Amino acid sequence: MKSELRDAGHYIKTLIQSGENQQLDFKFEINDAKKIARTFSAFANTVGGKLLIGVKDNGKISGVRSDEEAYMAESAAHLFCRPAVAFHLKRWIVDGRNVLEVEIPASVKRPHYAKNETGTWTAYVRVADQNIKASRILVSVWKNEHKKGNWLSYGREEKILIDYLAENEMITASRFVKIARTRWSDAERILVNLVLMKVIDLEISEKNICFRLRTTSLPSGNS
Repeated sequence: MKSELRDAGHYIKTLIQSGENQQLDFKFEINDAKKIARTFSAFANTVGGKLLIGVKDNGKISGVRSDEEAYMAESAAHLFCRPAVAFHLKRWIVDGRNVLEVEIPASVKRPHYAKNETGTWTAYVRVADQNIKASRILVSVWKNEHKKGNWLSYGREEKILIDYLAENEMITASRFVKIARTRWSDAERILVNLVLMKVIDLEISEKNICFRLRTTSLPSGNS
């Protein structure tokens, strides 16, 4: 962790004006490293982001009063995230108040899990301004996205899925299970494999994950 002290109120105020979003979160203070670990996990697992500590949800700058916030951020990233999440800490003086900017880059080591109050390790994804629990399908995609040797199998279930998406904009995993009359485990395996093979794309919302056809060219045969 590196720390820098800067005086640049314009930069922070410009960030605040954009409001909380997929890559920006405000925290008045950090009083629970486990809770803030969810934000670290979500940013690292998605496209990265910035956490402003000492800023209220309404954008008002309250500032931080001690180095305790920095220590809590360190604990969140290294003790309550697995694997540990890399971050860069900057200290800013804005209208006489100290604001901490925690920048978390997108990670190539995802999934990163955060430890919750019950001791369970859970992976999160950032959707809009919310940290959402990642589904098993999404976690499986992350675990396998850098592996080589994925095979594209094109059997009965795959054909049903491709044919459905050729006629419909998107499909959910539960809908796929229903129309293919297959088991959840098989449906998840097929969806993960087709995402990895870039045949379909997944779209994440606060309520669900949907899948869309990426290409109109249909695979043929088995490989």
